Amino acid sequence: MNTATGQLYIVSAPSGAGKSSLLQALRAHLPGVDVAVSHTTRQPRPGEQDGVHYHFTTVKAFQQQIAADAFLEYAQVFDNFYGTSKQAVNGVLAAGHDVILEIDWQGAQLVRQRAPDAVSIFILPPSVAALQERLQGRGQDSEAIIQRRMRDAQSDMAHYPEYDYLIINDDFETAVAELGSIFRSQRLQRERQTQRHAALLDALVTS
Repeated sequence: MNTATGQLYIVSAPSGAGKSSLLQALRAHLPGVDVAVSHTTRQPRPGEQDGVHYHFTTVKAFQQQIAADAFLEYAQVFDNFYGTSKQAVNGVLAAGHDVILEIDWQGAQLVRQRAPDAVSIFILPPSVAALQERLQGRGQDSEAIIQRRMRDAQSDMAHYPEYDYLIINDDFETAVAELGSIFRSQRLQRERQTQRHAALLDALVTS
């Protein structure tokens, strides 16, 4: 019986680096991986669903949850708040699933303090020009917002040395394979394998 707890992952990237697409492709090929659904005070974008992409909430309700210490991490990004529920993450980990936190470097610093065993991954674009092209290709933001995101992206990318792993999203399929190799190698660590195959290991060494 699988009694192993899941592994907590932090995945960060500047806006436009392709993080969400990479994680979607990873989950399509690797079972037992969940992405924590964050709470946010920003308005939904076209096509986003409450409880699927984010838990959309008000500033007042978000502040009440901060006061109740309900978040594993929270931060203000641009003009909005984002946070990750401690209860939700712990429940998924206890069920044996890996959990991904899609958070920025500020949130990552907070999570490392509370969960030092978390594995952190930073995703970078292949160039500044590629990043700007991807942001413009979304067709969702004005040029002023894109330029602000570019300035913030350069500030964000300066924090890559704080992470355990670094992936350059140049060729998409290569980046997905590299991301999957991190998750698979973590699952093969002796401690997790011992939890997962306790009965087998006991039989092998005592028979």
